[in-house]
Amino acid sequence: MRTYDDSFSGQKIYPGKGKLYVRGDSKIFRFQSGKSESLFLQRKNPRRIAWTVLFRRQHKKGISEEVAKKRSRRTVKSQRAIVGASLDVIKERRSMRPEARSAARQAAIKEAKEKKQASAAAKKAEKAKNAAKGQAGGRITSKAGAKGAPVKVAAKSR
Repeated sequence: MRTYDDSFSGQKIYPGKGKLYVRGDSKIFRFQSGKSESLFLQRKNPRRIAWTVLFRRQHKKGISEEVAKKRSRRTVKSQRAIVGASLDVIKERRSMRPEARSAARQAAIKEAKEKKQASAAAKKAEKAKNAAKGQAGGRITSKAGAKGAPVKVAAKSR
């Protein structure tokens, strides 16, 4: 026995029942009842009409309770190395005691401060050396003065 599906509601149409509607572009639509044909011709959306198969499917109605919920996959945590530190180093640091970690941090801070002070002292010494070098030559400050250009005469009037 050949059955068709209703083009609007999606319900079965048994032989000898329903209507056949052929549109101007020769597309065939089959309707179970005048109700579904009327709603189709009014251009209603079957997904918004509660009794249609499409609505029921979209809103998960009438699905048997036998189907168990899908089990969600548990996320597996994995450790990856960070740039500048391998996985072994990271694990070692994580397993360190808090006291040891704070002591290591203080030592690193102290070392960084000493390094900064040393570089600042070196910079200061370089600056003093350059200043002494400039003082020895006299009061020459500009390139033109260094080449022997005459000093500009300051205006005395006014």
